[in-house]
Amino acid sequence: MEKRGIRTDKGEVNRQIAADNKLLKEIKARITRLYRWSKAETEKPQTQQSSLTALWEAQQQLNAPRTRTGKIRALQESAALFSFLQANGIQSMQQLHEKIADINSRYYDLRGKIVKAERRIAILTERGEMWEQYNQYKSIHKQLAKVKPEKREQFEQRHSRELILYDAAGRYLKELKDSGEAITPKAWQLEIDQLAAGKQTDTLAMKAMREDLKAVERLRKTAEQLSRQERDKSHDREPER
Repeated sequence: MEKRGIRTDKGEVNRQIAADNKLLKEIKARITRLYRWSKAETEKPQTQQSSLTALWEAQQQLNAPRTRTGKIRALQESAALFSFLQANGIQSMQQLHEKIADINSRYYDLRGKIVKAERRIAILTERGEMWEQYNQYKSIHKQLAKVKPEKREQFEQRHSRELILYDAAGRYLKELKDSGEAITPKAWQLEIDQLAAGKQTDTLAMKAMREDLKAVERLRKTAEQLSRQERDKSHDREPER
């Protein structure tokens, strides 16, 4: 049906899973980069580690915007970074690394809950669609039982698609029942709604991580700019050969 341009509940579920996977991969990639950077910083000798205070001050000086809009945005970013550091009691690079490690753990916790909910929703959605499919074509199957023997083949040919879909749904539901599962469409939908609400909350929490990641990414960018400047100065000081 999806191939014929007809949107289905299962298709919507699959599209949402694809969108969620894209979000999860994006956030994981950003966390991984920041984790590696902060770990590398903490492994430097104490005298070579970047000072968070110096980085925060340097961030306000480097690439200072000239436009009013740019200055407002820069102030907002600076305030967000200060708030992040203060709210989490971060005063050293080691503490920053530990915070990123905590964000990483939180990511996996949320990811596990989101993926688990998606899988269950997909299963319940398929059950619901099969139940609807079974009931949608039940009348055709009943009509077949009333058709005279000499006209049965003609009826089956004319309604082959509906009968095939009915039989497929019937087999699916029978196998489900034989496995010990009750056929409870209303309960399935209620569980889907509850899972979807919980997944939405977890997804919003996942998206909220972006703000903390942005703050740390600004620190990383500033550290890299300062490092490049220091390398350039060292290169300029080297005697000509």
